[in-house]
Amino acid sequence: MTAAYLIERIAAELALFAAVGFLLFSIDDLAVDAIYFVRRGWRAVTVYRRYPRVDARGLASPTEPGWLVILVPAWDEANVIAPMLRATLDRIAHCDYSILVSHYRNDPATAAAIAQIRDERVIAVEVDVDGPTTKADCLNRLYTHLIRMEAARGHSAKAIVLHDAEDLVHPLELAVFDLLIERAAVVQLPVVPLTDPASSWIAGHYCDEFAESHGKELVVREAVGAAVPLAGVGCAIRRDALSRLAAANDGKPFAGGSMTEDYEMGLRIGALGERTLFVRLPVSARGAVVASRGHFPASLGAAVRQKARWLGGIAFSGWDRLGWVGGWGERWFRMRDRRGPLAALLLLAGYAAALLWSQLWLAEALGAPPATPASPLLVLLLK
Repeated sequence: MTAAYLIERIAAELALFAAVGFLLFSIDDLAVDAIYFVRRGWRAVTVYRRYPRVDARGLASPTEPGWLVILVPAWDEANVIAPMLRATLDRIAHCDYSILVSHYRNDPATAAAIAQIRDERVIAVEVDVDGPTTKADCLNRLYTHLIRMEAARGHSAKAIVLHDAEDLVHPLELAVFDLLIERAAVVQLPVVPLTDPASSWIAGHYCDEFAESHGKELVVREAVGAAVPLAGVGCAIRRDALSRLAAANDGKPFAGGSMTEDYEMGLRIGALGERTLFVRLPVSARGAVVASRGHFPASLGAAVRQKARWLGGIAFSGWDRLGWVGGWGERWFRMRDRRGPLAALLLLAGYAAALLWSQLWLAEALGAPPATPASPLLVLLLK
């Protein structure tokens, strides 16, 4: 057995593994596309012929307008937190809301930035440990402060809204939440990454990723009965549902041991039998949708760290913490969520096969005997 023959066989086996895997992934993606377009067509010829399309400006008033509380966990956000709070206060017209924003005791710059905002709706909450801790830990501390506020007010919040310190909050967001949280325990709005002209290759790819996820995949996810995972921003959680999670976790509704506590929260609430909604609601008949906007990592290091956290938290930690439960739709989408490590392995196998074949083609160009032709099955899969 010559070295060239051994390289040929290794390259062929790696390529076959990658090709079969990509074929199965393509069939999986095709099923999502088919459900999306069939659902869209069905609704166009049935639902929308009987009922007019709803837009955010034409929403009915909520049955019981309530107090909405926005939680903003912040660490080392002195440069962005004050402009974010000012913009939020200027844009939102909801009649009853509060913004609880954290700052750690060893982060005086963020505390000073928050103190610039002199508005009774903004409540600064000091985290009495040195930061940073996890986002879930910070949110749990904000939740504890919320409980004290509710006791002082004499009534509970209607819903909790999550945002990050760099988010651009839509003016109609709270109005949408106030109405729809009466119909579901979780409401997630689309997340639209703000474009960064200086980072089209790194930050720009988030635009494509969220367009696919929040434009199509979450729609199909809800359609097949799977729980909607939270994005951590632009989402509302009904207060009693959050209390149920807290009661089951020593008073801490956010999973402190998870790297992706926002993703898990949607699935955990869905597992309680509660309804979860993903809502793409246009502002007007032909306007943009009500969505949360924000900046995403623009440097390679920051993007890699975030992707690694998502991959580890959803594919590995999520598998261990949440398991495989629910109906076929829930299990299918949990499989899709957790296929990232396998996709990386398939890519590695494909690149390795291409590298080995390139060496064989180079050797052939230099006078070595021609390589053995690939099998008909492999050729078919690679077309």
